Amino acid sequence: MKIYHTLEDFTRLSYGVVTSGTFDGVHLGHQKILQRLNEIATRNNGETVVITFWPHPRLILKPEEPFMKLLNTFEEKAELLRQQGIHHLIRIPFTKEFSQISSQEFITKILVDTIGTKKLVIGYDHRFGKNREGSFEQLKINAPTYGFEVEEIPKQEVDHVGVSSTRIRKALAEGDIDTANHFLGQSYSLSGRVIKGDKLGRVLGFPTANIELDSHDKLIPAEGIYVVTVTHEKKVYGGMLYIGNRPTVNGTRRSIEVNIFEFNKEIYGETLQISFLKLLRTDSKFNDLESLKHQLQKDKESSLQVLKDQSL
Repeated sequence: MKIYHTLEDFTRLSYGVVTSGTFDGVHLGHQKILQRLNEIATRNNGETVVITFWPHPRLILKPEEPFMKLLNTFEEKAELLRQQGIHHLIRIPFTKEFSQISSQEFITKILVDTIGTKKLVIGYDHRFGKNREGSFEQLKINAPTYGFEVEEIPKQEVDHVGVSSTRIRKALAEGDIDTANHFLGQSYSLSGRVIKGDKLGRVLGFPTANIELDSHDKLIPAEGIYVVTVTHEKKVYGGMLYIGNRPTVNGTRRSIEVNIFEFNKEIYGETLQISFLKLLRTDSKFNDLESLKHQLQKDKESSLQVLKDQSL
């Protein structure tokens, strides 16, 4: 997959099969659109193009609202799109100036002149252009004039609940990993660099790697203990991860730390990728370190059972 950070770098295609959107999470609903892109491109010997925007438009258009955490960094999104078989990913810098482009300009200058769109596939209720004025109806009207066809994917529903990035964010904020992973179609993950901690885990017999996230924009699930897998240098390990401020020792700052099973390496400064499988329990304050140690042993046994059940 080729990645373009400006429209000027893109070479016009003879048969572009295109979609656009933020694609935060690349969830099951997004995957339906991407699968359709691939089907059309294969049938017509075309090439697939995803237009996405960075930063997320809501962060630019509604800065007064509470800061919205994202399911993916751009790098994570790009990798997920690559796994879906997309040929071209165009990353358009989203600015206030760009938000003023009319829907008509978007169609003519970007879809037609720059990309060479022959088929445009969009999701249900997709809007684009200044003040979100562009619509499926407008696209249908313009499509014959500009020499492309447009197709709308009906609203996607899984288990009678609409799939959306907002719904997934809510589930993660509540620690509902099962729902989030179900809608994502894969395990929610985050990555970060291993930094030095106070080595309390070693004292308890459960040494942990303290994680500093790659991005401040990344959504962190609710506080608690999670069953996870940890990828280090392309090898996958089981583990249990803690998110919280360590109330048993009167901690005041949230930490993210992971106990990696059957692992004994010095990895300060190295990057780990962590995938969430299940929430074991919410964070709790224990009377003493011995009680905490006893609970951690139970957590490990529960984690190992979950990993075994999932054949990991």
